Amino acid sequence: MTSSTDRRLDLEALPLRARDSVHELGSTLIIAPHPDDESLGCGGLIALLARAKLPVRIVVVSDGSASHPGSREYPPDELSELRESETISAVGCLGLEPGQVTFMRMADTLVPSPDSSDFSVAVEALRSVIEQATPDTILLPWRRDPHGDHRATWHICMHAMCAVDSRPRMIEYPVWIWDLGVPSDAPAEGEMTGWRLDVSSVLEQKRSAIDAHQSQTTSLIHDDPDGFRLQPTMLARFRQPYEIYLEPLHE
Repeated sequence: MTSSTDRRLDLEALPLRARDSVHELGSTLIIAPHPDDESLGCGGLIALLARAKLPVRIVVVSDGSASHPGSREYPPDELSELRESETISAVGCLGLEPGQVTFMRMADTLVPSPDSSDFSVAVEALRSVIEQATPDTILLPWRRDPHGDHRATWHICMHAMCAVDSRPRMIEYPVWIWDLGVPSDAPAEGEMTGWRLDVSSVLEQKRSAIDAHQSQTTSLIHDDPDGFRLQPTMLARFRQPYEIYLEPLHE
């Protein structure tokens, strides 16, 4: 991601932290823009938290219903249901129960941004979840992750945090920066501190969780050849024995 002349963080060269470092996170709330982001970006961390018996809760913001707009077999309502069931299967692979996942069911590709009329509704919905969960740590998408729903989710979370009394630790995770990003999307030197988390001990659980999202990783939905599918290069990146996390130096 970097050259010898720029000042961006080299995400692949960040220091590697041991699996036991998850204990310092305490109770953790993971904010996922879509069904599957929890497995791709944080699956190993979730499995490690579950193994350590630390409280974990996941919030999935969008309903995932826009990935296959040409499918007659899976119109939006049925696709949304399928993607929720895939998420429940995925988190089960990671050691969680269905009740540990909250689905906000916002329209896929239309998660409200700060200039949207329904942004305040989204903020209030997430604020309520945060207040109920009272997490020590919140994991949210990288602020400049190059996907509209990811950036909107970051803004929703930050505005929701302004309305709660607690101040959890905020840690961000990238998903799309390698495939869709431009240099300005990457963390600048002095903006964030970052690390790679060793997830090798739970890698098979994470891989199983990713595979549980069959609508996004296989030809399960076969009547929409132009529908979305995670590419092999991207899947290979998230099947590595580490995950990348970023934490603001100044907020």
